[in-house]
Amino acid sequence: MSDNRAAPEAAEAASAAPAASAGEADLTGTGTAASPGAAPGQGNRILREIMSGNALVSVLAVVVALVIGGLLIAVTDERVGAAAGYFFARPGDLFGALWASVSEAYGALVRGATYDPTARTWLGQLGIFETLTIATPLILAGLAVTIAFRAGLFNIGAQGQIILGASFSAAVGFGWNLPPVLHLLAVILAGAVGGAIWGGIAGVLKARTGAHEVIVTIMLNYIAINLIGYLLKSPLKDPNSSNPVSPALHDSAVFPLLLGPNFRLHAGFLLAVLAVIAVAWLLNRSTLGFELRAIGANPSAARTAGMVVSRGYIIVMLIAGALSGLAGVAQVAGTEKSLDAEVAGSIGFDAITVALLGRSTPWGTFFAALLFGAFKAGGTSMAVNANVSIDIVLVVQSLIVLFIAAPPLIRAIFRLKSASSRGAAA
Repeated sequence: MSDNRAAPEAAEAASAAPAASAGEADLTGTGTAASPGAAPGQGNRILREIMSGNALVSVLAVVVALVIGGLLIAVTDERVGAAAGYFFARPGDLFGALWASVSEAYGALVRGATYDPTARTWLGQLGIFETLTIATPLILAGLAVTIAFRAGLFNIGAQGQIILGASFSAAVGFGWNLPPVLHLLAVILAGAVGGAIWGGIAGVLKARTGAHEVIVTIMLNYIAINLIGYLLKSPLKDPNSSNPVSPALHDSAVFPLLLGPNFRLHAGFLLAVLAVIAVAWLLNRSTLGFELRAIGANPSAARTAGMVVSRGYIIVMLIAGALSGLAGVAQVAGTEKSLDAEVAGSIGFDAITVALLGRSTPWGTFFAALLFGAFKAGGTSMAVNANVSIDIVLVVQSLIVLFIAAPPLIRAIFRLKSASSRGAAA
C-alpha cells in the first residue's frame, strides 16, 4: 500500500467479506487459500477467540487464579489442618486460620513487590523497584509477541530471539572499545539486529514457503539454546573463568542505574517504556500498523485491498525479533552485565502469557508485565515471611494462562455474555 488512500479500500474489502473465516483466509502469504478446517486456519481462529475478550475477562482470570492459589496455600498450611480437626466444635477457628493463612501469604507478596514497612532496611522496603527491574525484559518480549498477534502470527520464538539479541549485544559490549554513549547505543543496536535476524528467518519462511510460524519459531528456539551453549564454550567464553560465561561488559556498554548502586533498576526500563509508546503509535497511528492489523484481521481482504501479505509477515517478524532482542539487551547490559546460558530464563515463554493477559495491546502488555514482575519480586518475600513455597506463584501464573486461554470458562463462572451474544440480543 503506497499511501493512506488504500485504507478505505481495505475497510470496504473487509466489510464485503465478513463471513470469511480464518480457515478460508490465506494464512501462508503464498497466494493460496487454506482449505476450511485446515490446521493453520483453526489455530488462527482459536487465537482470535482468545484475544477477543475484553479487559474484564483478563481481570477476572487473575482473580480466579488468585482464589485457587489461596485455597492451595490454605490446604498446605499446618494451622489450617490443625483447626480442621475440631471444625464441628469450633468452626470459627477454621475460618480464622484460613483467613490468616491466605492474608499473610498474599500480604507478604504485595509488600515484597511494592513497599514493605516491616523490612529491617530501607533498601528492603522498596520492592517496587525490583518489580520494575524484573518487568523490563518482560515488557519488551511481551511487545514482540503482541505485535505478531496483531498481524495474525503466533510468535513462540521470543526465547530464541532474546538469546540471539543478548549474544550480539554481549559480543559488542565486551569486544569493542567505544566512547560511553556510543558504545551503549552500539550494544542496543546489535541486540535489536540479532533478534531481528532470528525473527526474520521465521517471517521469510512463513511468507515464502507457508511454513507455520509456531513450528518454525519453536525449532529456532532449540537452535538458539544450543547455539549459545557452543558460543560460551569457545568464541564468547571468558578465558579467565572455568564457567561457561562471557567476559563482563565494559562499563561504557551497560545501562546506567537510575537510583544508584543500591538498586538494580536501570535505564533499560526507560527504553521499555519508549518501546511501548512506539509500538502503540505504530499499530494505531501509522499506515504500516493499519496494514498489519488488516492482515491479522483478514488476510484475504487485505490482499484484495492491494496489501502484500507476505511482506507484512516478514516486516512484523523483523520488528518482533528486534523487540525480543532488546529484551536480551536489558538482561545483558542491564541486570547481568555478562552473557550466560540462562540469560533468557523463562522470559520468552512468560512473554506469551503477558501478551495474552494484556489482550494484545501495547499498554495492556505493559501492565501485565508489571503484574508478573510483581509476582516474581514478591514471591521471595512470601516464601520468607509467610513460609509459603514460592512454587505457589508459579501455580498462580499457570492458572492465569489457563483462564486467559479459556474466556468462555470465565464467562460461564461469572455469567458474563460474550460480545457476539450482546450484539445478537441488540
